[in-house]
Amino acid sequence: MRVKVISRSTDDFTRERSQDLQKVFRNYDPALRTQEKAVEYTRALNAAKLEKIFAKPFIGAMDGHIDAISCMAKNPNYLKAIFSGSMDGDIRLWDIAARKTVCQFPGHQGAVRGLATSTDGDLLVSCGVDCTVRMWKVPMLKMVDTNDAIGDASQPSAIYTWKHAFWGVDHQWDGNLFATVGAQVDVWDQNRSEPVSSFEWGKDTVLSVRFNPGEPDVLITSASDRSITLYDLRMSSPARKLIMKTRCNSICWNPREPMNFTAANEDTNCYSFDARKLDEARVVHKGHVSAVMDIDYSPTGREFVTGSYDRTIRIFQYNGDHSREIYHTKRMQRVFCVKYTYDGTYLVSGSDDTNLRLWKSKASEQLGVLLPRERRKQEYLDAVKERYKHLPEVKRIVRHRHLPKPIYKAANLRRTIIEAENRKEERRRAHRAPGSMPEQPFRKRRIIKEIE
Repeated sequence: MRVKVISRSTDDFTRERSQDLQKVFRNYDPALRTQEKAVEYTRALNAAKLEKIFAKPFIGAMDGHIDAISCMAKNPNYLKAIFSGSMDGDIRLWDIAARKTVCQFPGHQGAVRGLATSTDGDLLVSCGVDCTVRMWKVPMLKMVDTNDAIGDASQPSAIYTWKHAFWGVDHQWDGNLFATVGAQVDVWDQNRSEPVSSFEWGKDTVLSVRFNPGEPDVLITSASDRSITLYDLRMSSPARKLIMKTRCNSICWNPREPMNFTAANEDTNCYSFDARKLDEARVVHKGHVSAVMDIDYSPTGREFVTGSYDRTIRIFQYNGDHSREIYHTKRMQRVFCVKYTYDGTYLVSGSDDTNLRLWKSKASEQLGVLLPRERRKQEYLDAVKERYKHLPEVKRIVRHRHLPKPIYKAANLRRTIIEAENRKEERRRAHRAPGSMPEQPFRKRRIIKEIE
């Protein structure tokens, strides 16, 4: 004989707190609730408005440097630790949670142009315009209050002097090698005082370098001759080179799709490429009104952050052509470097006004511990906004951004210039023989040629 019983989980009807109301079980049959879509639309609209009301992305500033901040590096061992280097040669280790300097690394005689940490987080590599590469032992960041005096780290564990100034450095993933760039690309071993190999393709200054997170022997550089170059350490010469119309200031691999990278360009755009197919960009990310100076991907690979000469920070989806967030303050000047934290929750920016600034990656996200009930409500509101995001009123509220007046005017001027160029191109094509001037897609327009 089969017996049917009513079975309920205690979690379904137990109150989380004594003040909570008892849960009411509802029948979600659409025939019984004819106004469900109208109710959900109103909830989506209210959720979009409340998100704008509570959007306070700026958390705080970290001051201490006396010159512009030129580079930053994350510490893989500690979520709340970040290194910064400035134009006066000062290197500092910061505790993000306390927003204080933990220790300083003195020694460089000029601007620090590159910082990188080893994958295990025990070694910091710095380089600058004083033609030296310095290696530092990273101190243990104790989980205590950092109100005591700022300390100096011990002397660098190694100092290597070379023939030219350096413009960037990056450490190999899970390896002992690191690469520096300047007049050429030099690959160093941690235990040797001279480069183990050097690459040179042209005579122009190389500006940035990044090792591939998936293939440790592959690295990519951008140079002042408007080139992006791929190198393979298993080969004796560079592999491929892409020439663009304007130079790229920084470059970053997607950590979850290591065959893709994004380049921050002087022409205000960012270009995402597939390393296997460099003849056209996968996505062109637009929005800035001045040169993009730095770029960094989130650990999930779904978003990246950019810092620009126009004094703003923007967050882009990896496949989106326009930014989803724009961060700015009245005091923040030109942004030279940006980083995601390793948990993807916060951003750190370094700018010309000597300050590091801490931001939330989601502007309206509530800080602190959330109750399960609060988390479920937020997930529900996000799902409702996603469902109705195509409707005009919700779309208008979600897309709206308050911009500083100079940036708003510069964006309008740039839009006018682009429209004039497009009209000129159409008229030129109309007065040519049919087929003599084929229309080129925007993803290919900024690329001149690819060299192998």
